[in-house]
Amino acid sequence: MSFLSIPVAMTGNAAKTVEEEKLRAPTIQELKQKIDNYNSKVNNCLLMKMNDDGTYTGFIKVHLKLRRPVTVPAGIRPQSIYDALKEVNVANMTEKRTSFYLPLDAIKQLHISSTTTVSEVIQGLLKKFMVVDNPQKFALFKQMQKDSQASIEMEEASFGAKHLEEEGPPSDADLRRRGGIDAGVPSNVNGVLSQKLSVTEYPLYLRLVAGPDTDVLSFVLKENETGEVEWDAFSIPELQNFLVILEREEKDKIQQVQNKYNKFKQRLQEALKEANENPG
Repeated sequence: MSFLSIPVAMTGNAAKTVEEEKLRAPTIQELKQKIDNYNSKVNNCLLMKMNDDGTYTGFIKVHLKLRRPVTVPAGIRPQSIYDALKEVNVANMTEKRTSFYLPLDAIKQLHISSTTTVSEVIQGLLKKFMVVDNPQKFALFKQMQKDSQASIEMEEASFGAKHLEEEGPPSDADLRRRGGIDAGVPSNVNGVLSQKLSVTEYPLYLRLVAGPDTDVLSFVLKENETGEVEWDAFSIPELQNFLVILEREEKDKIQQVQNKYNKFKQRLQEALKEANENPG
């Protein structure tokens, strides 16, 4: 009896083989076809380019949605072109630190490679904004339209293929990531799926599979919510800034409550006055 004639119900190996086939890394030819298809849909100059070594480069946009202040060097000039070319880290020029809020929903465009991981994207974003906080305090999320074809294809795609020439089955770590052990559990808000990406995934491949339309797939940088606040990860200026914010919010809440009860008290007094002036 041949392998293909064995019913799936008789062995788990057949189902496993089908699953591994779906998860295999794409071949170079398949990647070229995907890149050509991607570039045909691009209406600007932000094209993907295939390299001779089988890797490729392209652009991704990341929305920054940070609710807490970030820590930056105090009194440092903005990074110049010279600093960027020489890879000078201006954040190391001073030990003085200050905290401030980044503009809500700011967008940063990055030129990355197919071998650039989520971890490297986060570090690159922090460096561009001269943020000196621990990169582990942040996480990159992908947002997709629920039940879109792109989301289905990305679930079936292999995100763990580091070398495009390898066409074998994925590693145990890749299968764990696909199963949601290393990555976050998707959440659905108003028909938009949001899922935390594993630090070892490759954002450019997700962009390639989804196409250039950011309405289909977008990347968002948020705080890395772990369920518990790791206070040791914050610097002294950050903690001091949190205290200032909490005191301000406390005063605002107290004022709101006082205003509410003062108005209620005033109405009661007016009702009592009216009742005394018009007895019976």
